[in-house]
Formats: sequence, structure tokens, C-alpha cells
Amino acid sequence: MKKGSFFTKQYRNVFLELGYSQAEIDARVEEAFQTMFYGSEGERIYHPVGDDLAYIVDTGNIDVRSEGMSYGMMMCVQLDRKEEFDRLWKWAKTYMYHDDDTEEKGYFAWSCQLDGTRNFEGAAPDGEEYFAMALFFAANRWGDGEGIFNYSQEARTILRDCIHKGEEPGTGHPMWDPETKLIKFVANCDFTDPSYHLPHFYELFALWADEGDRTFWQEAAAASRAYLRRACNSVTGLSPECSEFDGTPLRRYWQGGYRRDTYYSDAYRTIANIAMDHSWFSKDLENPEDWHTEIADKLQHFFCHTVKDWPDGIYEVDGRINPGQALHPVAIIATNAHASLAAKGAYWEECVRKFWDTPLRQGERRYYDNCLYLFAMLALSGKYRIYFPE
Repeated sequence: MKKGSFFTKQYRNVFLELGYSQAEIDARVEEAFQTMFYGSEGERIYHPVGDDLAYIVDTGNIDVRSEGMSYGMMMCVQLDRKEEFDRLWKWAKTYMYHDDDTEEKGYFAWSCQLDGTRNFEGAAPDGEEYFAMALFFAANRWGDGEGIFNYSQEARTILRDCIHKGEEPGTGHPMWDPETKLIKFVANCDFTDPSYHLPHFYELFALWADEGDRTFWQEAAAASRAYLRRACNSVTGLSPECSEFDGTPLRRYWQGGYRRDTYYSDAYRTIANIAMDHSWFSKDLENPEDWHTEIADKLQHFFCHTVKDWPDGIYEVDGRINPGQALHPVAIIATNAHASLAAKGAYWEECVRKFWDTPLRQGERRYYDNCLYLFAMLALSGKYRIYFPE
């Protein structure tokens, strides 16, 4: 039986199930958005520029990232905020998008200064996939406009470049590995980031991307689901920041010796993505829903039982505690709660109530934590939805 929201058009409101009123829930979601977009200088991450542009700032690094811009667009389309969406999209197209004749053509520079100057020319694939999904939802919710606001055309162009670049010599590299159908950490590398895998997006790309590419996206969704089951530890449910294509934590070093084989910042998103796949599709080739739930239950057990006295540490994926403390503790609370869309074990309610009682983060590191916070708020309130064509 097909139970996901894609099939039923129903979205679970976990907060309501736990006794919070709909008025309380609506107020919390709106408060989070208003604080992040229109709060004080020490609260907001959204900054309008002139009459028709805006950016999302990574407050910890004082830059603008394709990650944050695409996240902001997804938040806006979910909350029916077209003006803010269009401002963010125009800033990204104006300053981040490569329309020059280079190997990066068709991609977005992953980091820019606040004035739009590029810090790096290369792209981070999670930005491209969130841009494309947000644009499809915008087309379906608001209708296509002209130029860069022909949202669905822009989304299809992004996805076309993501999988076809490199087919002709000198045209760069694709963001998905053609052999494994797995998304890469960056276009020119041979490994992946578990938190980039969004099979629930790829199912929709398989409906709305170029017709000739739809089989690829179906295969990518299946490949990512199989990969995620390998990448998440069989005892803890934890995944590394980066891994080999077979799911093994990346033991190699990447740019400056920074370790990417532990459960640390990027990795927190993986369980939220697994929960969203469960929520929207509850789909797998062999076990229609059990694997999402199994991983979510193991991860919540790890945080609520195994390391309950040290819930914001840095962990090996097998659960060993490393020296140091998490840079984004609110992000851990948010994604542990997000997991409750799939979890059925002893701790799903505890994780949600802990999240409900946790305020938005303040201070210089608030950007990443609060983005994952708002996504969890949307998901757990039944407001993170698929928007279909009319």
C-alpha cells in the first residue's frame, strides 16, 4: 500500500498529534520565518538589496552560499512568499550563476561575498538540487513568468546541466556520477556527501525534468535509497559527512586536511532527508517503509539513550565520542526531531518535545542551525509539501 503524501495528498502534523493547538503551531512557524527574515540584525539572515534582490547570509562565515540561497527559496515557496523568493532567485542568477564559456557554465558559484563578488568559482551540488526543486514548486504554485522567472524552464536547465556536462570534451563535469547515478560532493571528485542525497526530490524530477532524462532520475532515486542504507551505521544510524560511493566513510583528506568521515555538521541533514523521503513516498524496492524507520529509530536511540549526557558531541559513525563539541547543537536537536516523521520507537515524542522547547539560535553561528530549524518546523507541522502542477 502506498502511504506517502505524494499518493495521499495528506501531510502528518506531528505537533498536533502531541497536543499543541493549530494556532500555537501556526504562530511558531510564522515566528520562526519572521525572525529569520525580518528580525533584528542579530536575528535575521535575510537581507534585501535594492528594489528586487536579496541574499541569505551565512552568519558564521559572512558569505552568501548557494546552499543558503536555495534553502531560502524553498522556505519561501513553502510559505507562499513570492516576493522574497523572486528576490533571492534574482540575486543568485545575477551573482552566482555561471553563464560564461567555462567548465562551470550552468552551475552556481557556491560562495560569494555580500556584494556578489565570488569567493570560489566552483559549485556545491546541494545548491543546484534545491534550486531546481524550489523552482518547480514555484512554477506549480504561482505559475511561470518570463525570463528568469520562467521557473520550470530554469529548473529543467539546471538539471540538464547537472547530468549532461562533460559529455563533450572541455565542458566540465556532471554533478551526478554517470555510472553509480549518485550525486557527488563537488562536480570534479569521486566521492559523495550523504546529506546531498534527496531521493524524494529525484522522484519529482523524474516527472518534471526533460523527458529524455526522466529515467535517469528514477534510477538516481533508487540508487540514493540503496546508498543511504549503506552509509548509515547499522547500530547508531549515524552517517559521515562524506563517503565513498559504497557508503564507507571517507578516510581520505580533502583540502586542508579537514576530516569528513565523522558525524558532524553536514551529516545532521541526512536523517532529515530520510524522514522527508519517508513522509512523501514511503517507498523502497524491497521494504516499502521499514528502512527509513529503522535508521530513524537507531539515531534517536543513540542521542536519547547512548549519549544522553553528551548529546552535542562529535562522533565517529559507530558512536565513539571524539574530542570537541558540535558547532551546531540546535541543528542536531532540529534534525533529531525531524526524524520523527519516520521514527516509531521509544524516543520520537521526546525528540519532538525537546525541539518544540528549543528557541531559534542566536549569535554568529545561527544561520545553519536556524535553516534546519525552520525546515523541521515546516515538516513536523505538515507544512513542507509537494506542489503539483495545476
